[in-house]
Amino acid sequence: MAATSTLSISISNTRLLPRSSRHAKSIYSSSTSSSKPSSSPLSSYPSPSSLSNAGSLASVPASRRRLIELGIGLLSYSASMPDASATRIQYYATVEEPPCDLNFVKSGLGFCEVVVGKGVQAPGGELINIHYTGRFVDGTVFDSTYKRGRPLTMRIGVGKVLPGLDQGILGGGGVPPMHVCGKRKLFIPPKLAYGPEPAGCFSGDCNIPGNATLLYDILFVGIYK
Repeated sequence: MAATSTLSISISNTRLLPRSSRHAKSIYSSSTSSSKPSSSPLSSYPSPSSLSNAGSLASVPASRRRLIELGIGLLSYSASMPDASATRIQYYATVEEPPCDLNFVKSGLGFCEVVVGKGVQAPGGELINIHYTGRFVDGTVFDSTYKRGRPLTMRIGVGKVLPGLDQGILGGGGVPPMHVCGKRKLFIPPKLAYGPEPAGCFSGDCNIPGNATLLYDILFVGIYK
């Protein structure tokens, strides 16, 4: 769930954290380079800004003028091209899986199978890769691995994620375990999610309000290797 991202205690990167982790952290690294740019075969050609200051391309030899015009045209075309990959990722992040009838167990968790997986079942205590889209009950998407373009790597069954996800993926208490390549919908009540406190808070803004019921579309991609 391609390169994978290891589960971190940050609601801004994952919304699957146990309720003890309330505040999102932004961790960025920045670096600057003072190395001198290498020269290129086109470095001897006049820049667009210098041409603009000159007022026209009339003083440039015809062969160089054609090359400059071609380069500017290619840059304009590439800038206007739609990002098909980004569009596809956004589509998967916002389009819900087909509906199915939820089965509720004693804990309050609801689940239903969209696709029954044919691979191995989720192993307790191991790292697995999943794709997910998280929604509120009104359908609003609050998080999705598809938006990030890669699955999430997380350790299941050891209290590192929401209790509802542990039970909903690993199984137990009347819930069968998920198998690799399986898709499942989960209805997670507040007591199996973040409880009465808001979550995903940064600078006073919280992505998930207190006592929120969360809906997840889960794709069990595989065992992390």
